[in-house]
Amino acid sequence: MSKVHSGIVRLQRLRKNITLKSYSDCHSLSMHVPLVYSIALPLGRGLHESRAMQKIKSKLANVSLLLTLLAITWFCNFVGSALSQDGASGLAKKPLDTSFLKKLADRGDARAAYLLGRSYMMGSGVSQDNALAAKWFLESAGQGFPDAEFALAYLYEHGAGVPRDYKRAFSYYEAAARQGNSTAQNNLASMYEHGEGLRKNIDEAERWYRSAAGQGNAIAECNLASLFFRKHDYSNALVWFQAAAEQGDPTGREDLAWMYYTGTGTPTDYHETAKWVRLAAEQAVPRAQLDLGYLYEQGKGVPLDYIAAYSWYKAASAGGEKRAVTRLKRICHLMTPEQISKADTAAAKMPRPRDVGGSESPQPIGSSFVDSR
Repeated sequence: MSKVHSGIVRLQRLRKNITLKSYSDCHSLSMHVPLVYSIALPLGRGLHESRAMQKIKSKLANVSLLLTLLAITWFCNFVGSALSQDGASGLAKKPLDTSFLKKLADRGDARAAYLLGRSYMMGSGVSQDNALAAKWFLESAGQGFPDAEFALAYLYEHGAGVPRDYKRAFSYYEAAARQGNSTAQNNLASMYEHGEGLRKNIDEAERWYRSAAGQGNAIAECNLASLFFRKHDYSNALVWFQAAAEQGDPTGREDLAWMYYTGTGTPTDYHETAKWVRLAAEQAVPRAQLDLGYLYEQGKGVPLDYIAAYSWYKAASAGGEKRAVTRLKRICHLMTPEQISKADTAAAKMPRPRDVGGSESPQPIGSSFVDSR
């Protein structure tokens, strides 16, 4: 077998072994095979040429094959990575090729239909259009694609692009939840907890929160903790707030700090309070910024520092926390103009609040440290 022919055989084996979500994703790869022949065959001609020249051309043919194989591998990896993004976890960082997705979706590719719907929902690469998003989510959900079921449920729950319909939202959340989508499990639990579109059922809410939390969904862990807190089961609340906080959930961190501050379910510990409320404040949670400012003003768990207190109060105020305005008025009388100027400069560099939608998040438990003193 010649090296050129063996290279073609290896190419064909490579194409068969490429792992993608849908083999139709690489339907156009067959056009690359003639390219290999067109490059390789001319280099295999000239039987009467010198052996040295034949060796050179043979090496060039191998190089051409290698480059072609690498190009095809890159193409498949690109398509595969684009089509394997998890829709429930957030947005695509780069707009996808919607014309390519539409071709695949029109051929019945459920994942492509979902990604096309998400592109319309987020306005990524196309004009934002929830109605078109719902159309493509419905196409994908009809094939049982869980991320599309979740997204369609979310649109029905919030009346975006479709009339608000809690019963349909519940139905699609349940379908996605039963397929293991943790965000759908969390939102389904929330509907059970608050009685949206159905009768309240706290036992079912706990069951689905546990299912999502068991998959490491931090928002579900925080929701489960809040559910235990309202049932006055503070030890379990502490466990799940801790789990959510350690995963970086800002509400979980704020609530864990509150439990340490008030000594609820655990001994009072101002150092642990400061540790967790700082992490939440650095995530631009206005109430956490207010509470961290208060700790600095009182010297609890942190050194007494009016500049730091003023800075965090100013950041909280910029985030819409009205109680911070009152604290600013009180503390400024204890500071020099130079200190206030320094604090203003520090506050301007602090993170601003941002909205992250998708999962149903709980409201913080308790109240601010300012109100708990």
